[in-house]
Order: sequence, then C-alpha cells, then structure tokens
Amino acid sequence: MALVFVYGTLKRGQPNHKVLLDSANGSAAFRGRGRTAEPFPLVIAGEHNIPWLLHLPGRGHRVAGEIYRVDEQMLRFLDDFEGCPHMYQRTVVPVEVLTWEGEGSPGDRVQCFVYSTATSPPEWAHLPHHESYDAEGPHGLRYNPRENR
Repeated sequence: MALVFVYGTLKRGQPNHKVLLDSANGSAAFRGRGRTAEPFPLVIAGEHNIPWLLHLPGRGHRVAGEIYRVDEQMLRFLDDFEGCPHMYQRTVVPVEVLTWEGEGSPGDRVQCFVYSTATSPPEWAHLPHHESYDAEGPHGLRYNPRENR
C-alpha cells in the first residue's frame, strides 16, 4: 500500500475521480485532505486545460489536495492513466495533513507519491499559479475530458 496525493481532476467532485472508485483499477481509500509541505507551481495549461504540478519546488503555492491509500494495482493503473514517466513523473513529496480519517492528526506530515511534470514548456512557469484546482473554478479554463478528445 502507498499514499498518493491528488490535486487535480482525480479529487472528489472532479471529472476523473471515478477512476479511483472503480475497483477494476485496484483499491483507493480516501485518507484525508492535505497540502504540499513546500510550494509548487500548479498551473492550468495545454489545449485541454489540464492541471499540472510543475516540478519546481520552492515556487508557487503550497498546493491543496487529497490523500489516498492505494494498492499496487491502483498505483500501476495511475501510472498508466497519468502517462508516467513521459507526461508526468511520480515522485515522493511531504504533505501536511489538514484533516485525517483514522489514526493521525492534522499537522502531521506524510510522504506521498505525487504526479508532477517530467518536462514542460518554459512559459508554463509564468502562468498563474493556483493553490487549489477545481474544473469549474473561477479561472474560466474549462477542462476538456478525455472522452471528448
């Protein structure tokens, strides 16, 4: 089992959350909400308005998201779903717990896998940085779901 931190379309209420609920992909259990212990730029970019966590630690904001405990099958599925290692890379980052289900307390830090950009166009670093992502958010950049591409 591993902890995965999701910050974009995989969060509850977002367009791709359903893949975490599908037991055919493996097991994913919501553990709590958190935010990255250090800042990262979270941008919305590309022709499909995808949220990207740029692997530029120390820049941007401490990004808010959700923590899931996943099994190996789900982790392999997410690697494929996220295009790892070509589109995204999976790395370990410390996440500060904001709310926790079960053992543990707010303020704890846990090590989580996160999917961030392996490479990105240099101009993406200059796009607006977000603390949190919502596909319907005030940014006005509508996410184009995979099934519509």
